[in-house]
Amino acid sequence: MKTAIYGGSFNPPHLGHISAARTVYEQLQPDRFLIIPTNIPPHKDMAQDSPEKEERLNLCRLAFEEIPGAEVSELEMNREGRSYSADTVEQLRRRYPEDIFYLVVGSDMFLSFCTWYKFQYLLENCVLVVLSREEDDLPELEHFQAKLAENYGGKSLLLPHDPLPMSSGEIRQRLRRGLGADMLPEKVYAEIIRRRCYEAQPELTWLRSQVAPMLSSQRMAHTAGCEQEAVQLARRWGENPESAAVAGILHDITKNLGYDEQLILCEKYGIILDIAEKENPRLLHAITGAAKARELFGVPDAVYEAIRWHTTGKPDMTTLEKIIYLADYIEPTRDFEGLEKLRSLAYEDLDRAMALGLEMSLEEIRRQNVEPHRASLEAYLWYSQDGR
Repeated sequence: MKTAIYGGSFNPPHLGHISAARTVYEQLQPDRFLIIPTNIPPHKDMAQDSPEKEERLNLCRLAFEEIPGAEVSELEMNREGRSYSADTVEQLRRRYPEDIFYLVVGSDMFLSFCTWYKFQYLLENCVLVVLSREEDDLPELEHFQAKLAENYGGKSLLLPHDPLPMSSGEIRQRLRRGLGADMLPEKVYAEIIRRRCYEAQPELTWLRSQVAPMLSSQRMAHTAGCEQEAVQLARRWGENPESAAVAGILHDITKNLGYDEQLILCEKYGIILDIAEKENPRLLHAITGAAKARELFGVPDAVYEAIRWHTTGKPDMTTLEKIIYLADYIEPTRDFEGLEKLRSLAYEDLDRAMALGLEMSLEEIRRQNVEPHRASLEAYLWYSQDGR
């Protein structure tokens, strides 16, 4: 049997890795295709913000799941110390003594192959499969290929491959800046954001695309307006605009769900409702939405709390919480009596705007013969002139 070995840090696994794996599968047609994430690379240390082993394995499984026959192996992850290919091949040789092993390497690694640990053992036990990274490197690769064959009897194959110009190190930097979705498989990116691996911040365009199927067109217009208003308020009051944008995009993600569906989510997330919340379904989407935003998108506590309290408010809110409460109220698609006064006040004095917004909200609730939530009453007392 032909066993192909494709190892690397895969930290994270990106579209370039997937493209390379697809080239190997299509041109080599291995019977067994092992994807082997390294524990610690032999030539460098793992980046400090790298996920734990299990998470790296999970990302690799998500990344390579569409490559036919590909199997993500824990072999190197389970071995302590640096991950040397010679040790891996030796283990596999004992496991599959009759197999022919094909070791996948990039062109730069191929040209420095004689510096590898136990490189002669590898040449004796593997056929090197070389993927070119440059269009004009074929003559140099062929020259080195002949040299390996002449000096060591090494066998190697040069596979035509159109590489994607990207690196895991570059992607890790982009993820921290809210970029990188276009360089990763969809499921890998979603998992990175969910777990906030590499200190990743969600790309806002991607986040909007994830939220769109959860909302009606009318609700989506409101959400876009809330995001816009939240960012403007954040800039006015010295808050992080990206956090405000994320909270604005996500604040209504469960708004379209019916009462029974809301209760199912409450049970799923272990949310215990008080009497007022059980009797007023319009309050539930803020509670379940915050929990769902944390589950799907890994939002930090500050964003979670801003979503959680954007409907009722509460006393002593953070700046971000006040921004999302008010942005939801005054975003551009809103139209009600007193809107312009409230909108102007939001850019002049956040606390006075909160007092006015809460007062208007409580008046509307009472007109509907609904009992206000205790948090709204307490918030109004906190932000009203008497309460301060």
